[in-house]
Amino acid sequence: MDFDYTETQQQIRAAVRKLCAEFGVDYWRKCDEAGEYPEDFVQAMTRAGWLSALIPEEYGGSGLGLMEGCIILEEINRSGGNGAACHAQMYTMASVLNHGSEEQKRRYLPRIADGSLRLQAFGVTEPDAGSNTLRIKTFAKRRPGGGYVINGQKIWTSRYMQSHMYLLIVRTTPFEEVSRKTDGLSLFLIDIEKAGKALHARPIRTMLNHHTNEVFIDNLEVGEEDRIGEEGRGFHYLVDSLNSERLLVASESIGDGRWFTAEASRYASDRRVFDRPIGQNQGIQFPISRAHMNIEAAELMRNRAAALFDRKLPCANETSMAKFLASEAAWEAAEACMTTFGGYGVASEYHVERKWKEARLFRTAPLSNNLILAQVAQHALGMPRSY
Repeated sequence: MDFDYTETQQQIRAAVRKLCAEFGVDYWRKCDEAGEYPEDFVQAMTRAGWLSALIPEEYGGSGLGLMEGCIILEEINRSGGNGAACHAQMYTMASVLNHGSEEQKRRYLPRIADGSLRLQAFGVTEPDAGSNTLRIKTFAKRRPGGGYVINGQKIWTSRYMQSHMYLLIVRTTPFEEVSRKTDGLSLFLIDIEKAGKALHARPIRTMLNHHTNEVFIDNLEVGEEDRIGEEGRGFHYLVDSLNSERLLVASESIGDGRWFTAEASRYASDRRVFDRPIGQNQGIQFPISRAHMNIEAAELMRNRAAALFDRKLPCANETSMAKFLASEAAWEAAEACMTTFGGYGVASEYHVERKWKEARLFRTAPLSNNLILAQVAQHALGMPRSY
């Protein structure tokens, strides 16, 4: 086994870190305080080609592997930024790449690669279904002359307002009529401007700067050409996309964890109380050390899962475990950092409170860590299904 990163991966890490240095923590604090989308940063990442890293060269991308994508997002968060504004542009296109027609690939992927088309919005969750995607009610009814009419509602659709296209999973066959409960869902790619008043979004205010929305779908007419892949296979396409999402999110958490441990270590070494650095006290040292070790372990799990993914081997358990371990370790590091900074931790000028809020999100989204525990119990350990 080789635990070293390749020379190319190290060069990617250094290049992304250099770009992030142009957008320091004060930039991110201003975005957070104003509730603004980090447009300038996203544009810079697009121009540099980092957001098209996973798109094959024949469609205008860099043709890199998921491991390289993970490094890119890790470095954003490690630099004190927030990669959430970038990760969807990197992974949402996977449904088109892996399951779209050749015509769809050539129509959309080059424009996603050059940034002229933004596909960051993914409509999955619904108010009544929550994490039980198989129970969604948004329905696409076939029209007599061809195509579909979609009606329903989605919630927690992030970056809808910043997207040109909306990837939407809906029912095309009622749940009660399918032979297998994973059947009957279909995936559509919607042009938001073309949809007009058939789509209406309401922003949801949250404790962090995440730009998420509730979306109402009222008699939205779509054609066969807007469907990705086969009718009724949408859930299988969704699961395929989520493996990459979980690893990219895990990488953001690893970056967060490294930022927290670095900041806490520095502050603990510099801050003097009772005539000694507070980092000399084991009550400060040990939580930071423990968080550091857990981040290191999560990185190894992330790398194993990414290696399996890039070799097109089964990796559902590994990607979920990586997301769990990384998000839990990042939260542990966030708590250690907040405790180390004491009262200054809640002062926005030190940036800890902003990163603390951002790190907490990934224990819940895009998949609850409790669901991951249930998944591992069933599929890795062979225990009875709990849900």
